[in-house]
Amino acid sequence: MFVPLHDRNPLKSIPFQYVTVALIALNVSVYVFFQTGWFFPTDLRAAAFALIPAELLSQGPLFAGHVFVPQGALPIPERFTLVTYMFMHGGFFHLVGNMLFLWVFGDNVEDAMGHIRFLMFYIICGVFAGLAHSWILPDSEIPLIGASGAVAGVISAYLMLHPKVKVWVLALWRIPLRISAAWALGFWILLQLFNAFAAKDDNVAWWAHVGGLVAGALLILFMRRPGVHLFDRTAGGA
Repeated sequence: MFVPLHDRNPLKSIPFQYVTVALIALNVSVYVFFQTGWFFPTDLRAAAFALIPAELLSQGPLFAGHVFVPQGALPIPERFTLVTYMFMHGGFFHLVGNMLFLWVFGDNVEDAMGHIRFLMFYIICGVFAGLAHSWILPDSEIPLIGASGAVAGVISAYLMLHPKVKVWVLALWRIPLRISAAWALGFWILLQLFNAFAAKDDNVAWWAHVGGLVAGALLILFMRRPGVHLFDRTAGGA
């Protein structure tokens, strides 16, 4: 496994990746304010906004208090958790891992689409990831949280846009390497596919990752700006 650190792939169409930074800030803010217990009571748990397939695909909630709302308010529909789940995380390292991938690769995908379309792209990838997870595991009562599905869409879009760009990664959490995006992201994608079919670990939503990957690969075909080519052969650089 590897951690992405940096890519030398300058922006071409936008001055700054405002949406990417805003998404990172929102994810971090939600974690700090609502999940650490520093500002709000710890009973406002991530599961309150999590996506639970068995609830999404059935008529009623499996346990009371699944969706937190102020006392006296009506509970929000289960379908809204297809959006809320992607802004909650299971822990600090879960958050940092997702945000690193989004920081390194999100800016160039945003550059290829523009700000508004990139935001739509990100949300759609996350929603489709949640649906894919729910369709594969319709009886699961395990809460699904995290931006991994939406970020997976960003990864597949980046790979289709810039496979030759060199990326600095930290292999095995300690070895710095500079390799092409095709090798780095291609290996990550193969790992998700392998685990989706072979892994027995229910604590990782592999099918959500796969759903996000598929959504990203399809959406980049028609959501990119006119004139933005797929499979750019340049290696990046200033």
